[in-house]
Amino acid sequence: MVSFPKNEITSILNGSSQDVKLCKNYELKVCNWLVTNHQTNGYCNACTLNRTIPNLVSDEIIKKWKRLEYAKHRLIYQLQRLDLPLPSKTVSHETGLCFDFIVKGDRNIYTGHANGVITILLAEADSVNLEKVRKQLLEPYRTLIGHFRHEVGHYFWERLVRSDDNILKEFRSCFGDERPDYSETLNEYYKSGPRPNWKDDFITKYASSHPWEDWAETWAHYLHIIDTVETAYNFGLSVSPVSEYSEHMNTKIDIDPYIAKNFKTLIESCAPLFFAVNSINRSMGIKDVYPFIHNPSVVKKLKFIHDMLHP
Repeated sequence: MVSFPKNEITSILNGSSQDVKLCKNYELKVCNWLVTNHQTNGYCNACTLNRTIPNLVSDEIIKKWKRLEYAKHRLIYQLQRLDLPLPSKTVSHETGLCFDFIVKGDRNIYTGHANGVITILLAEADSVNLEKVRKQLLEPYRTLIGHFRHEVGHYFWERLVRSDDNILKEFRSCFGDERPDYSETLNEYYKSGPRPNWKDDFITKYASSHPWEDWAETWAHYLHIIDTVETAYNFGLSVSPVSEYSEHMNTKIDIDPYIAKNFKTLIESCAPLFFAVNSINRSMGIKDVYPFIHNPSVVKKLKFIHDMLHP
């Protein structure tokens, strides 16, 4: 995040000069986004979506909340670049979105999504707890940004898929029928585990538990992909292995994924990029950044999301 010397600055927004200031949460060192004068509550587009934040009674709690905010701001940036509607639930109760950041305590509350409310437990920002849960749930690539991207996927399923009969029909053809009882299906998954051949059709084990979870996992991976490709694009990265047997791994990241209409170009550019970065990590004894396989079924699902967002 960038620090500014003054809280009141002038910038060029939407092609015209406006008086702007830093979000009120800048004072707490958790946000550096700008607020225009017409945003009367003093909070930026990302912080306005907060419904509940933890009681900031200690430096440790503030540190964990910062981690949640960093991940959430990255998510909101992506959703804005995709030109997706982000009404606050405080204004649009039926269709709005909000975030509850909760210290669990003794309450029966879990990270998840329900009717536009995304709940993230503060414990998710604790590295020790995160590693413990990774092992318990056999999710070695469980991450904070992954949580945000997954849970907001459930929200947009309700907004973009369920509300449109034609898209819902296409969804069922691609992801399966979501109407079987969700709780029973999920309980069976936790009892028996994923189907033996899950790698043939799903991006992760958990995606095989129910079409809703398949959608949310695939949505999260779509956001993973376009964020990674945009970063590579802004750094001007290209991959050109010296081995004559690796010519098929050549790529130059010369597309902004948020405006790329051609899905094939996007998906083909990310495979060599992930392969190169994974190889670098292995040189340092670090696990792969992206070890996931895009089988034909997964590519079809990713394309469904891409085409829906780029009509």
